[in-house]
This record gives sequence, C-alpha cells and structure tokens, in this order.
Amino acid sequence: MMNLKSKNEEFALFNQLSDEWWNENGKFKILHHIKSHRITYILEQINNKDIKNLKILDVGCGGGIICEPLARLGANVTGIDFSPNNIQAAKLHSKKNKLKINYIYKDIEKSKFNEKFDIIIMFEVLEHLDNWKKTIKSIKKNLNKDGIIIISTINRNLLSKLFAINIAENILHWIPKGTHDYNKLIKPEELKITLSKENFHLSNIRGLVFDPLSREWKLSKNYIINYFCTARLIN
Repeated sequence: MMNLKSKNEEFALFNQLSDEWWNENGKFKILHHIKSHRITYILEQINNKDIKNLKILDVGCGGGIICEPLARLGANVTGIDFSPNNIQAAKLHSKKNKLKINYIYKDIEKSKFNEKFDIIIMFEVLEHLDNWKKTIKSIKKNLNKDGIIIISTINRNLLSKLFAINIAENILHWIPKGTHDYNKLIKPEELKITLSKENFHLSNIRGLVFDPLSREWKLSKNYIINYFCTARLIN
C-alpha cells in the first residue's frame, strides 16, 4: 500500500526551509541553476508576445525565484504560496530589489481565488499536492480566454526514482532530503489525460536534463525524468 506524504509534512518542510530561497549555494541551489531554462521555456510558450501586457500567476512561488525575473521583464506578476514563511521571504527580497510583485499567502487547494490571468505557472507544484487533478480542474477558472498553464514536474518511473530522488536528494544533496515522494510523481500521459478532461489542449512538452560532461542543465526532447508542459484552455 502506498504511503503518500501528507500535506502537513510538505508544509513543515518548505516552511522550515524558507530562509534558504535566495542562497544560491544553499539548499535550493538547483533552482537557481535551472532558473534561466525555466524563463526561456516560459518565453518560448508565449510566442514572443509582449510580456509587459501579460498577467502571470505563479502558484507555489516559494521565495519568488521565478516571479522576480518575470517582473523584471515587465510582467504583472502575482505569486501564491501555502507557506507564510515563503511569502515573507519573497516579499522581503522583492522589496530589497524594488520590484512590484503581488505576493499572497494562500493554499490554492483550499481557498477561493477569483482573479484571472493570461498565464498560470505551476513549477514543481503538482507532485506536492494532495489532489493535483482537482487543482487542475479548479485552476482553469483563473485563466483568461486563450490563457495557458505552464507546468513542470517529475515523471514517475525507475529512472526518476533513482536520479531525482535517490541521487539528487540523498547523494548529491541538490535538493533537501525528503522533498519528493515517489508515489506522488506524475507520468506525462496521466497529466495529458487530466488536462484533456478539463478542456485543455496540451501544446508542448519538453524535458530538462543534466549533462554530466558539461555539468550543465539544458532543455531537451528527453522527458524521461524532469519535464515541462504547456496547455491552452479551449473555449
């Protein structure tokens, strides 16, 4: 029988680590290493639209690692997180850097949120939720007409268990130990089916891979472990 990590355990871990968000050599250093690739993927998916005219919601924003570069590009950014300590860290850092970002302490699974956005970002979020399928169903009400949702998560297979959990967490310490529960990881086909049921069209899927020779991350057609996907709401 699967023993899934509870929401309270997820909350306790991220709340405890909130001071680490902006330490580029700290416990979230991997997020700083892949930040440029995340931003590149987002920009590719908006097809060179003027980002200054777009309203963006970052669900599970953490300390604001993605919110800040998007705000610097001129986007109207809102960040939501279920950890009050994360939101506090994000607010302090954005204030220090004189960035106008709307940060909100809110649990998207439990609280109503009625504002609409052109883009909703959910990076490394779904695999931490109690019911990610329900969240996909509810989040679509927050998208404007022709809005898109951009997701990153981790595939569920033996390779991801070996590399994304056993090696990344327990050996290389790229991310804090206990960050991921293998049983909550999501296969691309599972995500595609749920998105289709909720009237989304999956328009793109890309992998994010680590090259051991160059010791750098890169976007790839290989999505066996880490992957991004983009889905457009069909009206």
